Amino acid sequence: MSEESLFEVSSKVGPEEIADYAKQHAKLPPSFIGYKTVDKAEESPLKDFVRNHGGHTVISKILIANNGIAAVKEIRSVRKWAYETFGDDRAVQFVAMATPEDLEANAEYIRMAEQYIEVPGGTNNNNYANVDLIVEIAERADVDAVWAGWGHASENPDLPESLANSKRRILFIGPPGNAMRSLGDKISSTIVAQHAKVPCIPWSGTGVDKVRIDYDSGLVCVDDDVYKQGCCTSAEDGLERAKKIGFPVMVKASEGGGGKGIRQVHRAEDFVPLYNQAANEIPGSPIFIMKLAGRARHLEVQLLADQYGANISLFGRDCSVQRRHQKIIEEAPVTIAKPDTFSEMEKAAVRLGKLVGYVSAGTVEYLYSHDNDEFYFLELNPRLQVEHPTTEMVSGVNLPAAQLQIAMGIPMHRIRDIRI
Repeated sequence: MSEESLFEVSSKVGPEEIADYAKQHAKLPPSFIGYKTVDKAEESPLKDFVRNHGGHTVISKILIANNGIAAVKEIRSVRKWAYETFGDDRAVQFVAMATPEDLEANAEYIRMAEQYIEVPGGTNNNNYANVDLIVEIAERADVDAVWAGWGHASENPDLPESLANSKRRILFIGPPGNAMRSLGDKISSTIVAQHAKVPCIPWSGTGVDKVRIDYDSGLVCVDDDVYKQGCCTSAEDGLERAKKIGFPVMVKASEGGGGKGIRQVHRAEDFVPLYNQAANEIPGSPIFIMKLAGRARHLEVQLLADQYGANISLFGRDCSVQRRHQKIIEEAPVTIAKPDTFSEMEKAAVRLGKLVGYVSAGTVEYLYSHDNDEFYFLELNPRLQVEHPTTEMVSGVNLPAAQLQIAMGIPMHRIRDIRI
């Protein structure tokens, strides 16, 4: 490319195109627009990049509300993108949160960040999952955005909403709170999926697909009376529903995760004690019943969506190798499903993402039966997943860098790694 850099070549756009972008920005929710808009930001190659690629907000300083490998991966990925784009891997600065335990361990991510702020130790409610603390630190450190990665506060809709209401209008590098609320519960997300015509395995809420769309907030709501149609009120009620579905079944707590609040039941006489075990592991959680899919594979579709309605699939992953309901090995691309069937899985995932107004990276998980070539919705994880490097290797897309560009308001078709 001779002496011209990729950035210099790709950034040559005219005033008419920039004006068109401004019209699109005016239609976005206020929570998508940060404090440091392109007209307020100091002159820099990053500002020129954002303006000339259709973005609205310059993010030059990020608080990482996470630790360990998640923080390391975010810093490395964004610095790689910054070096390839600007020839300067420090075009974006990072502020880290560090507990006394992290400091004592001399954690690598602390050394990598430009700045760290010490936070209380102990459980994550004291630090990385503490929304009020994250917002307070973000304002004190004068950051433009927060990246939460996976775990901790990454799926808490209060975080993006609280950041949007902060004095600095700090951005969240991830999905909006309304999308998280629409999908954050296993029962309501399955009802929403049925509304989007995504195939679901027989369960205690089969056929329940009534949702209410709040067009002001963008929230896809499942009213309480509809939600309760998918829940079991007691072990006895669950047994009656299980008999209708047909054994074997899975008893699941909607707020469960990490292998907790889930039991297989193969016989009616074993149902009540196993139901109570699942319920007692996650006290207070609603319980639902699903048909057990024997010999099924666990497949997932990587979604990526921008702020303007573009929503695509970046191939898929096979995470069937598990122990105690925890993934051990991820493989990509998916080879067990027929190409036409996996294409339908991708289309269904995109439909669901568009229905709830999804933005940024997310993963739609399915069960796939090889015996009858059918797939069933499990859940949509509204965050970047631990296993995302598997998708990066087969797609060539730097996902944390894509998340950053999307948060800055850059349309997906202007992100270099992505071909739509």
